[in-house]
Amino acid sequence: MTAATLGERDVRRRHKIGSYVVMSAIAVIFLFPLVFMFVSSLKPDAQILSDVGSPRAFIPVGDISLENYFGVFDRVPVGRFLFNSILVTVLTVGLGLIVNSMAGFALSRLRWRGRVLVLSVVIATLIVPFETIAVPMVYWVSKLPTLVVEGGVLKYDFGWLNSYHVQIVPFIANAFSIFLFTQYFSTIPKSLDEAARIDGASWFTIYRRIVAPLAGPAFATVAILTFLPAWNQYLWPLMVVQQEELRPVMVGMQYFFQLNTAWGEVMAYTSLITLPVLLVFLSFQRAFVSSVAASGVKG
Repeated sequence: MTAATLGERDVRRRHKIGSYVVMSAIAVIFLFPLVFMFVSSLKPDAQILSDVGSPRAFIPVGDISLENYFGVFDRVPVGRFLFNSILVTVLTVGLGLIVNSMAGFALSRLRWRGRVLVLSVVIATLIVPFETIAVPMVYWVSKLPTLVVEGGVLKYDFGWLNSYHVQIVPFIANAFSIFLFTQYFSTIPKSLDEAARIDGASWFTIYRRIVAPLAGPAFATVAILTFLPAWNQYLWPLMVVQQEELRPVMVGMQYFFQLNTAWGEVMAYTSLITLPVLLVFLSFQRAFVSSVAASGVKG
């Protein structure tokens, strides 16, 4: 082995070590807020405020207890809020995968008049902030028909307010998800469609049995990108849901800022609602990274 080869190997090793050091430092910086949150959830309010600005804020020392967590369960129905958020998130992600992937399939694989215009309109909606359409959406969902049961009789009524579906249906179709599916489906050879059509397969069969199974990374990526916004919904449920038993976890945060703010209970509550997200990401981090990377290459 020559001296030049050894020198190149040493350079590569130093670059790798340097990269690991930089990435570790960045990871530590991003972990600071989470560590502060979990540690503060174990301290009383007075100690939280006194420890701010010192390294003790990140160390579980002093008067440590689970009192704040007991206070959280006494103040708000945490279990109900978690159930509501899980239900809304799962249905929004699941139905969104079906609707957005079928829309992407129609825009990328089928040939019909106005296809490019429709795709352009879909992409154009990405620049419209949700806050600009929130109030008109509240008006329209309050006018939509719904079915109610009164005295054992099924009747029509109007208004979707104070319901689960008002938190789910408006967010099933997503412009970015449709665009991502369209781009990914376009990379799959169209010769597969032609062969299937010759064998008598319908377009839905081609979507379900050929294209969708080949688009696993795109489905995983859309699920990831849909999960967090659905879990973190605050403004929309605050506007359309007044009944406590239908509220998600993020709206529950306002319970802790009434009268005197209990910072220890705030930290305990945020720790509880952050834990499910961390568990999901830690359990599926390999699939998350590979799906996003694959979608970036293919799309």
